[in-house]
Amino acid sequence: MESRLYPERLPTRPETAVFVSGVTSMGLEILAGRILAPEFGNSIYTWGGIIGVFLAALSLGYHRGGKRAATNASHSRLVAVFLVTALYVAGVVLLGDLVVRSTGVLPLPSEFASLPAITLLFGPPTYLLGYVSPYAAELAGGDVGATAGHVYAVGTVGSIVGAFATTYLLVPLLSVPQIGLVLGLSAVVAAVVVAAPGLTGTSGLRVGVVALALVAAAATGGVGPSVAGDAVYSTQTPYQELRVVDRGDTRTLYLDGQPHSAMDLDDPTRHVFDYTRYFHAPLLLTDDVDRVLFVGGGGFTGPRIFHETYPNVTVDVVELDPAVVDAADRYFGIPDSPRMNVHTGGGRQFLEETNRTYDLIVLDAYRKDSVPFQLTTVEFMRLASDRLDEDGVLLANLISAPSGPASEFYRAEYKTMQQVFPHVYSFPTAGGPVVQNIEMVATKSDSLVTREELQARNERRDIGVDLAPELASYRRDEPTDDVPVLRDDRAPVDSLLDGMVGQRYVRVRANASENTSDTTPPAAAAD
Repeated sequence: MESRLYPERLPTRPETAVFVSGVTSMGLEILAGRILAPEFGNSIYTWGGIIGVFLAALSLGYHRGGKRAATNASHSRLVAVFLVTALYVAGVVLLGDLVVRSTGVLPLPSEFASLPAITLLFGPPTYLLGYVSPYAAELAGGDVGATAGHVYAVGTVGSIVGAFATTYLLVPLLSVPQIGLVLGLSAVVAAVVVAAPGLTGTSGLRVGVVALALVAAAATGGVGPSVAGDAVYSTQTPYQELRVVDRGDTRTLYLDGQPHSAMDLDDPTRHVFDYTRYFHAPLLLTDDVDRVLFVGGGGFTGPRIFHETYPNVTVDVVELDPAVVDAADRYFGIPDSPRMNVHTGGGRQFLEETNRTYDLIVLDAYRKDSVPFQLTTVEFMRLASDRLDEDGVLLANLISAPSGPASEFYRAEYKTMQQVFPHVYSFPTAGGPVVQNIEMVATKSDSLVTREELQARNERRDIGVDLAPELASYRRDEPTDDVPVLRDDRAPVDSLLDGMVGQRYVRVRANASENTSDTTPPAAAAD
């Protein structure tokens, strides 16, 4: 039996076991967010489910492990716990995507939709890791209170290390399968340390088999549907999984598995999807546009089109994720021009810190399943209005439905904008009550512009694109009595998005008569 745990000497086998269990459990918790995001988003429901399932599994493991520790605790059993955990992690790496997509179709309310996948993938290994602390405390011996306190302190230190290492090292540098490999191998290493010096041929063979299974799973990269096309580039960023994929003459940027920007390789200034044509509509609502700010860069196709179409316009772009900027520059081409200025950081923070004003601000950072609430509130709209010139215009690219149960977020945002701007216009891009891109345009001018006047201006002005078909979807005076004004202290964006779960998202291709629709919940493209 191990002697009492003392920090002044080298870590004992129980200490090592507890420390590694903390590292592994917290690493798996952060990894869970990456695995679940493409199907369920990064909403508060997803993260609340992850935290809840992990705590429940650990609690059950502590309880069952504590009851068994007095009679069953042994180094061999700790070795078994770590090896089975590592083997399960190999299964998560190999089958995680398949499980997530399979459980995603279950008929559950949206706020609970991620729970089956979280429970199946991460409940068992976390439950097993819960056995480690009570087993280690029993093996350490000594005074019960002092030993238990030290065991849980070491485990907490392991969790801290796992949280920081996974967040700041593993996620930015490795893919999801590779992160799973590292976490699984950490459990294997713990098994080796706990088994030493009695690592026999049989136990050594078991360790080798589990390690081989982890390597094979990571090399396979997971079983499940993949994005059609030729993968040009892929990486994990601190914020999301990023992939660039070519399919035919179209290059697409995928973030967390969802399309976020598209470019025609033969004609980079062509609009791939029709909704990006609406980005030009603000030029019909103000007389002079010299400087434009895009909040959200994506593949920079929208900013690039503005830069090429309007030679007198300076375009500023603020993008949160530096890796997205790098990928856009390498694979989509950010113009090297004094009229194109790129800033990395949060859109709201940028507007708070700049003293520059703009003729047009384009909000293109919303997704169908994940919306940064701080860019939706009345306080943010006031900030944006302050950074617009007297005749400035704000355009927000939303994904929602214009009416029906899936329209709550759109109508709440419409109501919020009305608190700040004299007039708010909206342009659904696909027609009907389906989930689609809706372009919302807010003006600081007190003068109302009718549909007929917009069409007349479209005929008179040369803005580089004929918007006659797009302007026909003009809407205003939306019903908003049943939706809240979004505020910094209360912006229930996640619940407002619930009505869109499971709804078909319709995107209309530019210069095409047919719709391109997806049954999965893709992100708002940032073209």
